[in-house]
Amino acid sequence: MNKQNVTLIDHPLIKHKLTFMRDKETPSVVFRQLLREISTLMAYEVLRDLPITTRTIETPLQTMNAPVLDGKKLAFISILRAGNGLLDGMLELVPSARVGHVGLYRDHETLEPVEYYFKIPQKIDERLVIAVDPMLATANSAIAAIAQLKKAGAQNIRFVCLLAAPEGIANLGHHHPDIPIYTAAIDECLNDKGYILPGLGDAGDRMYGTK
Repeated sequence: MNKQNVTLIDHPLIKHKLTFMRDKETPSVVFRQLLREISTLMAYEVLRDLPITTRTIETPLQTMNAPVLDGKKLAFISILRAGNGLLDGMLELVPSARVGHVGLYRDHETLEPVEYYFKIPQKIDERLVIAVDPMLATANSAIAAIAQLKKAGAQNIRFVCLLAAPEGIANLGHHHPDIPIYTAAIDECLNDKGYILPGLGDAGDRMYGTK
């Protein structure tokens, strides 16, 4: 596994909240709230190098050149359905961001992604694109989603997940070596069904109370 392009965001608050997300007794309503809180915390690190310019403003005391974000509004791309859990928290921090969705589900026999929806903001080539999905397991869904984003013109893409398996990091790095990965934890491995161990189960099912 090549960790060169991986940023592990292991803030104590994130570690603490993630422990409760892993607990199988945590109910869906709490699971969703924790995911939203963690994604907001992660966004600070993911977006720490956003370009800045200045504009002139009047404070109550004097005129000053004050920093503001520069360039096109960034785009958050949720890989459905579980990606919406990360999306919600990041939008709380950057409510003006543009939003897109890539609908993929994993065939449980082949573990390959099947696309059913794709809609993203205009001028995607001029935006920083943050693709979000809580679990980087086999990485097949992330690989397919990023390929579609590149095909649509996206040039500056970052991938954000809650948990990553070493196999997923290696697979995504092999297919998209230019894409930086941000994660809150790197777990041990995948089981024979392609789930992360120790993991937290199926993020979508736990978010929405489905099986």
